[in-house]
Amino acid sequence: MVELIKNGVYLLHGKEIATDVNGLPSPDEAREQTITYGILRAHDVDNSKGKKMRIKFDAMMSHDITYVGIIQTARASGLEKFPLPYAMTNCHNSLCAVGGTINEDDHVFGLSAAKKYGGIYVPANQAVIHQYAREAMVKCGNMILGSDSHTRYGSLGNMGVGEGGGELVKQLLNNTWDINAPEVVLVWLEGKPKKGIGPHDVAISLVKAVFDNGFVKNKVLEFAGPGVAELPIDFRNGIDIMTTETTCLSSIWITDEEVRHHYAIHRREQDYRELQPGDVAYYDGMIRIDLSKQESMIALPFHPSNAYTIHELQADPERILKEVEEDAKKRFGDKVDVHLTDKIKDGKVWADQGIIAGCSGGTYDNLSAAASILNGQSVGNDYFTISAYPQSVPVYMATTRNGIAEELLESGVIIKPAFCGPCFGAGDVPSNNGLSIRHTTRNFPNREGSKPGQGQLSLVALMDARSIAATAANGGVITAATDIDYEDNHKPYSFDANIYEHRVFNGYGHANADEELRYGPNIKDWPTMYPMEENMLIELAAVIHDPVTTTDELIPSGETSSYRSNPLKLSEFALSRRVPEYVGTSKRIQGEDLERRNGQCPQHVKDALAKVGADASNTSFGSCVFANRPGDGSAREQAASCQKVLGGDANICYEYATKRYRSNCINWGIVPFTIAKETPFDYQPGDFVFIPGLRAAVLGGKEEIDAKVITANGVKDIHLFFQNLTQDERQILADGCLMNYYKNKK
Repeated sequence: MVELIKNGVYLLHGKEIATDVNGLPSPDEAREQTITYGILRAHDVDNSKGKKMRIKFDAMMSHDITYVGIIQTARASGLEKFPLPYAMTNCHNSLCAVGGTINEDDHVFGLSAAKKYGGIYVPANQAVIHQYAREAMVKCGNMILGSDSHTRYGSLGNMGVGEGGGELVKQLLNNTWDINAPEVVLVWLEGKPKKGIGPHDVAISLVKAVFDNGFVKNKVLEFAGPGVAELPIDFRNGIDIMTTETTCLSSIWITDEEVRHHYAIHRREQDYRELQPGDVAYYDGMIRIDLSKQESMIALPFHPSNAYTIHELQADPERILKEVEEDAKKRFGDKVDVHLTDKIKDGKVWADQGIIAGCSGGTYDNLSAAASILNGQSVGNDYFTISAYPQSVPVYMATTRNGIAEELLESGVIIKPAFCGPCFGAGDVPSNNGLSIRHTTRNFPNREGSKPGQGQLSLVALMDARSIAATAANGGVITAATDIDYEDNHKPYSFDANIYEHRVFNGYGHANADEELRYGPNIKDWPTMYPMEENMLIELAAVIHDPVTTTDELIPSGETSSYRSNPLKLSEFALSRRVPEYVGTSKRIQGEDLERRNGQCPQHVKDALAKVGADASNTSFGSCVFANRPGDGSAREQAASCQKVLGGDANICYEYATKRYRSNCINWGIVPFTIAKETPFDYQPGDFVFIPGLRAAVLGGKEEIDAKVITANGVKDIHLFFQNLTQDERQILADGCLMNYYKNKK
């Protein structure tokens, strides 16, 4: 169903793959004929066809986990007004009872910032971030930067990029997003999905095919082919939003009359234009997907790529679920006791909870199909429960007017307002060892309410809304929607613009400098961050050898989100569910560096420096995290900023899982070191790494450096890399963080 073509391909006139490449332009020339390069070059301020791009975006999106920190950082760096449309939604910290008043305090701050700087403010529960972008912000040929990793609007002809808050700050201060000119992978869609197949089925299959092998990492996915025309907009959106889980850089699709219709019903037909590849377009690889062969899928814990067809799970549940239990044992040891095989009864797998929510699940079409499957059925009154979250008030209104909400409610589904909470653990957290099937974006460990250190583990599997509804109609027995018969006769979606016109504050272009920012007691400024010194000494505060370390492990989601506006308070949660001792260790190191700065360097630091003939007067001292491949998952910058707040000066790894996490590290002054794949890293927390002459090397354009590892057993050599840094990024590292960089430019 999914075929990977690893060699480059030429697409002719957007319709056929070339079999004879003789006489065709070079790959570099023909890559410029992709939709991707047409959009990127139009946004490159250098207006060249070089290997580097400096991008300015057309609009930006943030939610209430990120926008306070972004505005505080930009304000400290000289922000006067928003230079581009910037929408702030309130879809993550909407449960105001968690943490007292502090979540609503953030919302009030957000509205005051929109008034002061000229922003767009979307009140709580009006829309999840990406649905508001689809309904009100996208334009064909445009680019949107978002501080959420699932910033993906390619199916509507708008390239979306998810980055950490530092990159949004740069745009607010009229700087650029700097990237290497990316490779482009063609996703060629053929055939038509059969009844019961939904967007999550295709998306999960795509993630399964490309995640582990890194086939599309930091590349742009460009969707084309005859199969596109067989997919309605919500189906395309549902696939597109999940491209984040492939680790690609961004995505874009061809546009057609279906896309034009989307803009027309949203009263923005002027924002539509046709997007097609040129006559001869080159792609660095290709993914062929035959939609007609797609099966109903389930992605088991603990990643969207851990996927099987539902029929495969039904045929061999004992073996498959046992593998998940063994994986949990490797990850968490004796901290949790997983009994997933207990879900097998009479040879069938039973779920405890179903959730249809968020930017991927709560679409009109998904809810319409789920209601059709559940119409006249009952989810029962046993342990199985199911909730649905329409992704915006306009979608909720349409489900009410067209009988969809009525059918869902009558069957026993609980309908809740637009909210992203189920995706990260702030809503509908399942019981310990409960199996939750969800049409949401992720099922990582340490997510959806999991607290392994306290013996609590959420077991989340991803499924399409149609199969979740089929499972609910079957009393909780996991069921493929392709195995049941149903008809969806609901009316097509119709958008009601009055809802946003009545409630959304749109101040773009109308900044009011006299407006006072409204601060709650939890909203704090960033602490002092120091510039890089001549040499660097770092102590390993955490050493993690897991294959991948997610941002949810670096800074847990869930109730910790309430403290996103308080850097010191939030940092208390850093690595708390993976390395609980990390915070205490980092604080101790930070305190010792402060002693050094005050002329009272601790003796054990002096002793370490003496082993390499160095002096404390020109050598900084900070903490460091080693992980094999850190940063998969969310774009939120706090995964890096918390390390910095605790005195983190560097990270060491074999590779960074995503560009966005590496960018976050750079913007917070954390040197993103890597080591060669063949280099063993068998050092322990408490060991030191000394990097002589680092500041000069960074500012001098070097990309690698010799360093020393200082252990109780002696001193060993290690070679570190810090490659692919722009000159601005080098200066940011030298200045200590992005805020210092902008202060120094004044």
